[in-house]
Amino acid sequence: MLARQGASVLLLEREERLGGCMMSSAATLPGFTHDVMAATFVLFLTGPAHAALGQDLARHGLEFCHTPHPTAVLRPDGSSVVLTMDRAANVAAFNALSVGDGDRHAADVGSIEANAPLLFGLLGGQLWSFATAKLLAREAWRRGLRGLVDYFGTALRPARGWLEAGYASPQIQALYAPWTLHCGLSPEDTYSAEMGKVVAFALEAAGAPIVKGGAGKAADAFRGLIEEHGGEIRTGADVERILVRGGKAVGVRLSGGQEMEAKKSVIASVPPSQLYGRLLGDDAPAPAREATRAYRHGRGDFQLHYALDRAPRWKTQGLEKVALTHLTDGIDAVSKSHNEATRGMLPETPTLCVGQPAALDPSRCPEGKAILWIQVPDAPRAIKGDAAGTIPTQGTWDEPIREAFADRIEAILANHIEGFRETVLARRAYSPADLEAMNVNLVGGDPYGGACTIDQFFVWRPLAGSVNHRTAIRSLYHIGASTHPGPGLGGGSGFLVAKEFG
Repeated sequence: MLARQGASVLLLEREERLGGCMMSSAATLPGFTHDVMAATFVLFLTGPAHAALGQDLARHGLEFCHTPHPTAVLRPDGSSVVLTMDRAANVAAFNALSVGDGDRHAADVGSIEANAPLLFGLLGGQLWSFATAKLLAREAWRRGLRGLVDYFGTALRPARGWLEAGYASPQIQALYAPWTLHCGLSPEDTYSAEMGKVVAFALEAAGAPIVKGGAGKAADAFRGLIEEHGGEIRTGADVERILVRGGKAVGVRLSGGQEMEAKKSVIASVPPSQLYGRLLGDDAPAPAREATRAYRHGRGDFQLHYALDRAPRWKTQGLEKVALTHLTDGIDAVSKSHNEATRGMLPETPTLCVGQPAALDPSRCPEGKAILWIQVPDAPRAIKGDAAGTIPTQGTWDEPIREAFADRIEAILANHIEGFRETVLARRAYSPADLEAMNVNLVGGDPYGGACTIDQFFVWRPLAGSVNHRTAIRSLYHIGASTHPGPGLGGGSGFLVAKEFG
């Protein structure tokens, strides 16, 4: 966006490849293209950044693949329920499971539509701004002050309360409970109910799109657009220090000693520990340094990828074309695995998110073959033990622990897919430590830039003293998952800063 506005843009990337978590590679075997980390772009497709850049990015090769069946849940007993992009069909299917549950679904996603101006104004706008003050004043006038307070009270409910009070069917409870983990929360966390409804609304409206040819193609499209407008990109360029003079950011110094002057501003897409640690050093304001010491990162992420000899034959019918299927028994199971990981334990029964990219994009692998993308969003960052008591641990992730945990995941898959192990051509696992080694922003393998609990979200993200994306140092801006509006592939923080510059 800055390059399109005519700004002189220099993008410095620490790694040898562009894109951060948007990475695709032949992780298992040649000819099999895996999204090693991020995979689903629903937040980008439904956000303002895509509205502004989508056509230009398409010119540079960005294309999305879709399925009308974005998500499902599969329980240990083989029961399942699929969410489609057809609301009427969802209502009918949910009411068939339990009378009234379909109507409750319609009311829940309908409430997101009804409150969209307020909700997405807060999630997608600069919180410390006249526009947000005007939005809140307008909503207070429209609803009445009591009505606005009641709205926020309802929005702060935990997902457990929402699901157990609203849905009688255990299958529907199990369908939505795992999605709280993808919001950096748990079913017990404040406002996880509202985020669960937002996810349900977004999946029903936009599905779970993936990038044709792999997530790395998205980074390629951004590169093309930036360079088309005269921007320069350097990979393998590790910024070791942001240069500050007179309280103003004036440039950067690379690890090799080269210094570069900023014509206007420095924008850092990093976690607080990087910004107020090595990048600023003694120039970091004392209050920010102190607040950063208390900043909490969330659970780690574990990735497991398979190259298969054929498409998986699920023992439960109806899952063949689903983009993302969660394997869990429900709220209690999600809560248990989350709690174990939070306490530093390898979950006894981890919550699995299973993607089938080749079902949406056959170009990802040779004809007749298949790949699986498995994410465990509740892996411990630092290991204190094994909740099942069967995997020896020694405090850190190493190859034997990683592969033993992958075996645990594979056993769960094998219970639900006919002849699964006989179809495996290759597998590749990435522990939280592996992910951090690949991307320094993933502190402890945390893919969300820090815990997303209410004390570290909205006006308190990343730090209590934060004002939009500015810092106490003039001309230095902070963006990324650690900043408002939080994690995901929405591009929200960069979009807001680009708008401010424009």
